[in-house]
Amino acid sequence: MTIHVLGAGVAGLTTAFRLARAGREVVVHEAASALGGQAASWLAGGMLAPHCEAATADPSIVAPGLEGIAFWKEATDVEACGTLVLAGARDAGDLRQFAARTSGHETLDADAIAALEPDLAGRFRAGLFYRDECHLDPRRAMQSLARGIREAGGTILYASVAEAETFAGETVVDCRGLRSNAGDLRAVRGEMVLLRSREVALSRPVRLLHPRSPIYVVPREDGIFMVGATMIESDRSGPITLRSAVELLSAAYALHPAFAEAEVVETGAACRPAFPDNLPRVERQGRVVTFTGLFRHGFLLSPAFSAEAAAIAAEIEDAS
Repeated sequence: MTIHVLGAGVAGLTTAFRLARAGREVVVHEAASALGGQAASWLAGGMLAPHCEAATADPSIVAPGLEGIAFWKEATDVEACGTLVLAGARDAGDLRQFAARTSGHETLDADAIAALEPDLAGRFRAGLFYRDECHLDPRRAMQSLARGIREAGGTILYASVAEAETFAGETVVDCRGLRSNAGDLRAVRGEMVLLRSREVALSRPVRLLHPRSPIYVVPREDGIFMVGATMIESDRSGPITLRSAVELLSAAYALHPAFAEAEVVETGAACRPAFPDNLPRVERQGRVVTFTGLFRHGFLLSPAFSAEAAAIAAEIEDAS
């Protein structure tokens, strides 16, 4: 029988990818007319940074986050360059607090920062380097997963608006985020900016512990940098706000003044699904498995939790 996966965000695609590769008959139903758009996964930073995320999240995300890197290295292109965390001289206390809340880092002085990122030479006195962390391009990763699903015999249907009840008697994995039937979900709005600069070069994601608006800057191909991201407790849809744009761009300028001459290529905003503890859940009710609540950890935690969702769906099928 067919396993129906609802939603082609990172949760749905990783789950369908696992099921298809395991030889299961899989159909993905995506309400949008194409992959991506203004979906949260499409606008993500793509940082596989479990140590850094543990600064503001439950430490339990570290182990599955590190394990998930192996999944992504098999599924798509991954840059294994680590993460650099910086703060201005007046914010040295923030850097010390960040270090105290995390593990897996090395402390860098100004010379070590310059050796890692020459374009930042002379700009910061101290930093933290998380060598084991990686990053990827979310859009390329989603396209790779979609291609892998089709190559393994799965199907992706766009403009397919479906509910779990549509497939009575069949196995369904609901990965629609805020549109799923999971209770206790709330929306956390995130906004981002894509810049193009020929005057700045970075080899790895850089997190700046800016006092007003901490940001991350993730390098991509062709001089593109993703600058993100706000976290606003709101379910409001629509374009990025002026306030958020100013905060993100100002923080990017604080990282390197040359960003003042960068081109604004794209802005975007989306609402991310989150439970009260900000950790994802996989739950089963009858023949319906719900996998949602990835919050800001979509690419980081989807490999581990999609394995759980796919295993439960396969168990339901085998028991039929």
